This record gives sequence, C-alpha cells and structure tokens, in this order.
Amino acid sequence: MTAILIIVAAIVLLVIGYVTYGSWLAKQWGIDPSRKTPAVEMEDGVDYVAAKPAVLMGHHFSSIAGAGPINGPIQASLFGWVPVFLWCVIGGIFFGGLQDFGSLFASIRNEGKSVGEIIKASMGDRAKKLFILFALLVLIMVIANFANVVGNTFASVADDAGNMPPLITTGEAVTGKQTTAMVSVLFIVLAIIYGMLTNRAGMSTGVATVIGLVGIVAAIAIGLNVGIALSFKAWVVLIGIYIAVASLIPVWIMLQPRDYLSSFLLYAMMAVAVVGIFFSAFAGTATFELPAFTGWDTKVGGIGLFPALFITVACGACSGFHALIATGTSSKQLSNEKDAKPIGYGSMLIESALGVVSLIAVGMLFTQYKDEVAAAAAAGKSVSPAVYFASGIATMFSAEGTAVYKVVNTLLTLAVSVFALTSLDTGTRLSRFMFSELFLKEGEATWKDATGIRKFLAHPLVGTTFMVVVGCLLGGMSLSAIWGLFGAANQLLAGLALMAVAAWLGNVGKNNKMFYIPMAFMMVATLTFLVLKIKSLIGLCMSGVSTAAAPLWGNWFQLVIAVAMVILAVFLIIEGIGTFTKQSKKSKA
Repeated sequence: MTAILIIVAAIVLLVIGYVTYGSWLAKQWGIDPSRKTPAVEMEDGVDYVAAKPAVLMGHHFSSIAGAGPINGPIQASLFGWVPVFLWCVIGGIFFGGLQDFGSLFASIRNEGKSVGEIIKASMGDRAKKLFILFALLVLIMVIANFANVVGNTFASVADDAGNMPPLITTGEAVTGKQTTAMVSVLFIVLAIIYGMLTNRAGMSTGVATVIGLVGIVAAIAIGLNVGIALSFKAWVVLIGIYIAVASLIPVWIMLQPRDYLSSFLLYAMMAVAVVGIFFSAFAGTATFELPAFTGWDTKVGGIGLFPALFITVACGACSGFHALIATGTSSKQLSNEKDAKPIGYGSMLIESALGVVSLIAVGMLFTQYKDEVAAAAAAGKSVSPAVYFASGIATMFSAEGTAVYKVVNTLLTLAVSVFALTSLDTGTRLSRFMFSELFLKEGEATWKDATGIRKFLAHPLVGTTFMVVVGCLLGGMSLSAIWGLFGAANQLLAGLALMAVAAWLGNVGKNNKMFYIPMAFMMVATLTFLVLKIKSLIGLCMSGVSTAAAPLWGNWFQLVIAVAMVILAVFLIIEGIGTFTKQSKKSKA
C-alpha cells in the first residue's frame, strides 16, 4: 500500500500545483491569448511552424522526458523514497515548472529566440556568448550520452566465434535489442507518413492520429518477429546521420509528428505503470522494498545527500535541457499563448510524476538494485537504471520468466529507447540554433545576414556537422568517464536559465521575485557538487591510477571540463548580479 500512497500523493500535489501556482504565474506574467506568437508571425515552413496544441505537447513532453526522469530518480533511490519524492514534487512545482514555463514565455515574447538571445537582451552580448558556450558544452554531452545509450540499446553482439547475426533476423531468433531497433526505425517512417498526411494531404489530426496509433501497433508486431542486427559502432554512425538530417529538415516532416506519436508510448507507459502499482498492491505480485530514508551517511557517486540528490534526480525535478527545448523548438511552434501553461508548466509536472513512478518501479526490486550497484562500483562498472524500471514494473504484473512479464518488459524497454532517441534529435536541432547564434552580430537574423568567415561558421550545416561528429565520437568511445559531469552541467544550466528569465522579466517590468530562491539554490547546489568533484578528480589525477572504466585521461578530461564550467558559471553569475543590482536601483529610483 506504500506504493499506492506515494503515487496518489504525488498526483494530487502536482495537480494542486498546476491549478494554483501555475495559474498564478500565468497571471503575474500576463499571458495574452489574443497576442500573435512567433510561430504565426514568423512562419517559415522549416523552424517556425505553428502546431496543434496536442501535437506540440507531444513534441515538448517527449523531448524533455527522454530517459532522464527514469534514470535520475532510480539512481537517487539509494537515499530512500522520501527525499526523492519530496524533491520530484517540490522541485517540479517550484523549480522545474517555473523554469520551463518562464523560458517558454520569455522566448515567445522575444521572437522565439533561445536563452542566449534572451540573456543578450537583458545582460549584454558578453553574457550571451558565455551562456551559449556553456550550453553547447552541455549539448555535446547530451548528444554523446544519448548516442551511447541508444547505440547500446540497439546493438547486437557477435557470438564466441566473432560472427554477427544476419542483418535481418526473424522468428524466435529475434532478440529484444533487435526488436527495439526495428520498431524505432519503423517509428521514423510512421512520422514521415503522419507529417505528409496532416501537412500536405490536409488530413485532420484526429484521423491521422488513429492511423498513427494503428501504425504503432503494427510496428511493434513487426518488430517482435523481424529484427535488425548491427554492431554498436554501426548504430552510432547511423544515429549520427539520422540526427544530422532530422535537425536540418522542416519540423513538420520529422520532429513534430515523431514526437507526437512517441508521446502516446510515454502516456501508455505511465498508464501501465500506475495500473501495475495498484494491481501489485492488491494481488501481491510484488512488494515495495525501498526504505523511506537510508541515512545521512548514504552517498551516491561518492557524494552525500546534499548536493548529490539535487544533481542526480535531474529531469524528474528540474533540468536545464528543458529551457533549451522550450526556447529552441517549442517556442517556434506555439500557436497561442494560452497553451504556454499546459505545455511549459504542465509537461514538467507530468515528468515529475514519471520520476515518482520510476522511484516506485525500482522500489519493487530495491534489494537487488542496491546489491548490483555495490558490486558494479567495486568492479568499476555501471548499472542501467532503465533495466530496473522495465523489470520493476513488469514484476508488478507477473513473475520473471512468464509471458506477461516478457511482453511488459519488452514494451517498456522500447518506450525508454524511443524517448532517448527523441531527446537526441531535438538536442541536435537546438545545438544548430545556438552554434549559429554564437557567430551572429546585432541585426543579423540568420547566417545569410552575416559576412566573411562568420557567414560560413553560422551556416546550419557547419554547426550541425561539428556537434554531431564531436558528440558521436565521444559517444562511440563507450567510456563512462565522459558522462561523469553531465548531471552537474545540466543542473548548473538550469540555474543559469532561471537567472536569464528572471533578468529579462525584471527588465520588462514584470514580477521576477519567484525566481530568486530556485535560482540561488540551483547555483549553490551545483557549484558545491562541482567543487567536491574537482577535489576528488585532482586526487585521482595526481595518483596516476588508471582503469578500463576510469582511465587517467578520463579523469583529466572531467577535471578540465569541471573547472571550465565553474569559471563560465562564475562569470555569468557576476553578470547576473550586476543586472539585478541595476534593476533594483532603477526600481527604487
């Protein structure tokens, strides 16, 4: 019954937060349904394309979710369910939701521009360039991380003789990885068909959605019987080609329809999980093993509850990546300001609910998870939280090895991989925007307006190629060393995004005081984490110890990146303090 109480409490509190705090924010900022959005005023058929609210909700939710709200809460579960539950709920309502909604609103009031351009308007060009450099660093890690995750999810392995399975595998020989790969490829085909039907053939969203859902069922049925078998490196190359193309073509061809259709998998995944929680409670198929609190001495990644909890949970409560999506793609597709609240604020709260569901899933197998984490740490390896998410929910329905268990486990694993791929192609598109912005001057709207070498560097193809090649090269290395700082970078980005929106709101004369505490807390938590991490890395680098899982170069790599992030953040914080001080003096005057 503990699991039921946890999920019911989470849903009730998040709904109350949406109705009360979310509505208050919309009133404070002056959401205006009669005001034209950038998607309407600046439609170009490529990036600025007005979308139906349900379609944009699907894109935004699928993109911000990814595997983050699954991996983070499961890793943080070692602290106990109470700290993770509280942070998912409180963080989602007052931190993550505030950042996502505020970023989306600020962007639609600034021609759909990114956080970097919003910073420029309130803090100056130098602050803009510093922020974009920081954001691009995070996006490279996003591309590398998810390329690695998706590649490993799809990859088939050679037998003892070194022989790979045939490219197309059929019948009982099809493995879960090959099924996931096939269904994901078919998803891309479905997205293109859906985009053509709704944007070129004039078919209504409702009819096209029914066709799309039937297509999803057919794709899963095909994937269970016909699989694709390729190596990890081959998949990383193909993923790189796919995300490069997807980031350059019009959003209505791939991004909008793919994310919209993917969102139904996510909704279904959450529905199955909630049903499983209630079913297991009454049928006794699984027991919630996770303790409420494991003690202040508990550490994750060698760091205690503060600040590790607030870095590890990440997307389940607050994520800087969300601000990039809100200002990079979603703001260019929003057809009416009234939809900013459900899409910006509502999506974050749904993701917080998914974080709580993930916490409950690992709670069903917590003893096993805790022991494997300890063994993996001793061996210098890592544990896949997504595996425990799928296994934990499948266990709620039936014992391991049964047909029901296998079906539920396979479908949930598929859903997780689909969302990792969704975040990957959205992240690549965001990096294209921000890479170009780095080389544009005042008055230059696109790369075509620039001159000389800046025109070349700002070209969409240049930025896309650079980010994809670097990201996929890092992702293809399969070394955990390059992921060590991803969580800290993402959360520090959240603090900087909160500061950016607060500064802009102050400049235009709107209430920004609700940003001060979340902004300061995220800055302090992430900088504390980075200082502790730098101290640890210095010790490892000086010792000269090198292992397969943590090579010496990897420790130096993390140390350089960590120091660079702290320096960039400190400079931006100084710029922010200067901006807030000026605003305060102006207000008093």
